[in-house]
Amino acid sequence: MSAPWFSTWRGEVLDNRDRADSDYVKCDLKMPQTFDLNQAVRAFIGWGGVSIFDGSIDVLTLALDYVFQYQNYAEACGRCAPGRAGGRILFDILDKIARGEGEKEDIARLKAISGVMRSASKCEIGRTTPNAVLHLLEYFPESFDSCISGRQQSRDYAKNRKNRARITAPCIDACPDRVDIPAYVEAIKDRRPIESLRAVRRTMPLAHVCSRVCPHPCEAVCRRKDIDEPLNIMELKRVGADYEFRHRMEFTQPFEKKETAGKRVAVIGAGPAGLTAGYFLSVNGVECDIFESLPVAGGEVMVGVPEYRMPYRQYLADIEFAKSCGAKIHLNSVIDKDKMREIERSYDAILLATGARLSKKIRCENEDEGLNGYWGAIDFLDRVNLWEKFGIGEKVDLSGKTVVCVGGGFTSMDVVRCAIRANAKRAIMLYRRDEQTIVGNTSLEEYKEAVEEGVEFIFHSAISRIEDEEGTIKRLLCSRYELRKEADARAQLFKVEGADFEIECDYLIPAVSQSPDLSYIPEEWEIAMTSWGTIKTDGKTYATTKKGVFSAGDCEYGPMTIVNAVGQARRAASVIARFLRTGEIVRDNDEIMDELLRTFRVYHKGEVEGFLGGIKRLESAKLPVDERRSGNREISRGLMAQEAFDESERCMRCYYIAMVAL
Repeated sequence: MSAPWFSTWRGEVLDNRDRADSDYVKCDLKMPQTFDLNQAVRAFIGWGGVSIFDGSIDVLTLALDYVFQYQNYAEACGRCAPGRAGGRILFDILDKIARGEGEKEDIARLKAISGVMRSASKCEIGRTTPNAVLHLLEYFPESFDSCISGRQQSRDYAKNRKNRARITAPCIDACPDRVDIPAYVEAIKDRRPIESLRAVRRTMPLAHVCSRVCPHPCEAVCRRKDIDEPLNIMELKRVGADYEFRHRMEFTQPFEKKETAGKRVAVIGAGPAGLTAGYFLSVNGVECDIFESLPVAGGEVMVGVPEYRMPYRQYLADIEFAKSCGAKIHLNSVIDKDKMREIERSYDAILLATGARLSKKIRCENEDEGLNGYWGAIDFLDRVNLWEKFGIGEKVDLSGKTVVCVGGGFTSMDVVRCAIRANAKRAIMLYRRDEQTIVGNTSLEEYKEAVEEGVEFIFHSAISRIEDEEGTIKRLLCSRYELRKEADARAQLFKVEGADFEIECDYLIPAVSQSPDLSYIPEEWEIAMTSWGTIKTDGKTYATTKKGVFSAGDCEYGPMTIVNAVGQARRAASVIARFLRTGEIVRDNDEIMDELLRTFRVYHKGEVEGFLGGIKRLESAKLPVDERRSGNREISRGLMAQEAFDESERCMRCYYIAMVAL
């Protein structure tokens, strides 16, 4: 909760101008107290209005600076006169008034131009930029009138004003890595796939991975769905990466590598988090060594995510890109406490990104990892994928076998679908909750494809006891549950008496969750842990309780999505690079602004108007079901060129701009 001096955010007018500080009425805005150099936030201004925290601020120069950001970011597409010229006219008129040369008619001109931009701009940044200006004109007319009538400069016009601005959109805000989605979609619309890829790689170095196995939370807040269907954001992201790969082009680099800083960082783990950190540290001129215990790089995505979802050759391209600025990967490097002590002596900082690869137990009667047929999900997927992708180990053959997997996320979905491809007689997923929840945990596409392939789902059920004969699993005793809400309490699962059932079973594969193996961390480092057994950081700088040691990804947060791990690692790399330069563990202003914008709930349903609906969302072709069951070819074929162009046309380019005055 914040107590602004004055606010019009989201149409809620809160006026504390005539109240004592102790009597201020609060609102839902959650503002950071300070930005860089501990500078207090004086005002926030954006697409939904303005919130002023310092009553001494010059509202005229606040409006001027905000409109300047519209010009400075050049995010207006330039394809409509209101968006292209309107912002420039707004700035010129405000600047004229602020320097003491305004006329009374200029107020009417400001309102008229603002009205045209709001009604006729093709994109949201043009429609919404005038909102805050109109609010300030309405509630602070004297600030404008005094400069006009007195022919005087606005109070802060000649001063060196400090502002921090950021572009966002509902889809960007929902993306854990803040990929600039409208930018890469716009590039596809312009038939420029490489420019699209460049936009993706500014924050997401694993472009192939994130365009195939991302749960795409961005699509849940796509404003297009308020008209017809959400944009196919994930598959559009794939267009540029596939174009570069198929044409065997040199890597498209979004940044120019900085000069070597003479500092060294050790990254433990070459999964998505470690690869991302390695790339961004290298871009910043930091020498980076990535240590991986497996014989291949890529972490759980390489050995856990099946080939039919994430072709390993495309992932290898992502890995090579992550190395392209100088990061070095050392495979088969098993790290123990002594090795960590040696690394501490040799490097200026350490990032722990070892993932979470220990399968948790189901917690039922007679559960014993030593039983024949009890197979941890991580070990099962390692065996399948190391053979299918690299010919390492032995082929998994489940012919005539019944496989039961317990879980409800991506890992369990990978298990049962791999079991189908390993020729299992039956592949069953047992899940305590319902179909809707499993779709939310994974994706609708993943669930539908699994059903098509023959996976059996048994919902609202759990194993109560494992039955074995001479150490070999034979059957599972299961209980059914129902969701009930009693009085005002939250709905809970209750066992249904008399509804128990049995499943004949050859293999039981628990995939309820994973935990990290942190046995390699020396005790004397005294690194704090969470109650979940993960590495404790502040979640913002990713610094542990030992100075110079950072952590990101699953070992810090617990099992998460790939895009979450990438976003964490990118921000951690930024903090580490800053720490190596200055000795301070701090975030930059963009990172603080990102956190601020997330609290504002950028997406609000019902704000869309003036767009033609009924335009069908385009999906890529899928491999036929019969071919999917017996092989590991990639299921999704990707959008064809014309399909990608047509789908990108559905994007409404929902950019917003926000600024804090310091």
